[in-house]
Amino acid sequence: MRKLISAMKISLDGKISGPDGSDADWVNGWSDDYGLTEQIDACVIGGLYPDYEQYWTRIQQEPEKILAETDKKPTPGEVKWARFAEHTPHYVLSSTVSSALWPMTNFFRGIEDVAELKKQGGRDIYLIGGARTVASLIDAGLVDELRLIVYPLIAGDGRALFGTTKRRQLLDLRETHQLSEGRVMLIYDIKATINS
Repeated sequence: MRKLISAMKISLDGKISGPDGSDADWVNGWSDDYGLTEQIDACVIGGLYPDYEQYWTRIQQEPEKILAETDKKPTPGEVKWARFAEHTPHYVLSSTVSSALWPMTNFFRGIEDVAELKKQGGRDIYLIGGARTVASLIDAGLVDELRLIVYPLIAGDGRALFGTTKRRQLLDLRETHQLSEGRVMLIYDIKATINS
């Protein structure tokens, strides 16, 4: 069975965005810094898909142009991910989002659709987010691996990655990698749900 891998960039206190859902301004690029592109051939994403598609489409079309969200040009890693995403099937898990510009986009209405996708042949699947989607799929026992890039700051108010997780999970730390600028990548296998 294919693995479902959630990978996120978080602050030391577990935040993935600002208090109003604004971008995590401490993240210096949204490229695949997790080493996933050689391992995956599909992406699952929640209701944040329209913003995701718009952001990466702009990079695909104008890779040298300054982005309004960051006031910077895309990094080489972001351009690489934009090209990869353009040719990779995306599955949107949402009860409200129903249209997409990208032709390789499909829509899921329930987590059982993700379970069926895992049973199909292919490489592993990247669970992009957002926080509620990740939490619901962890709670359903469908996430096999968690990759976190932890930034060395305390964000304070903001959206917590695990703020809506309903069950305690036992994790097995498989790898740690020291990255530049004090960041650390942690790779966990999700072992089991702990009943409380």
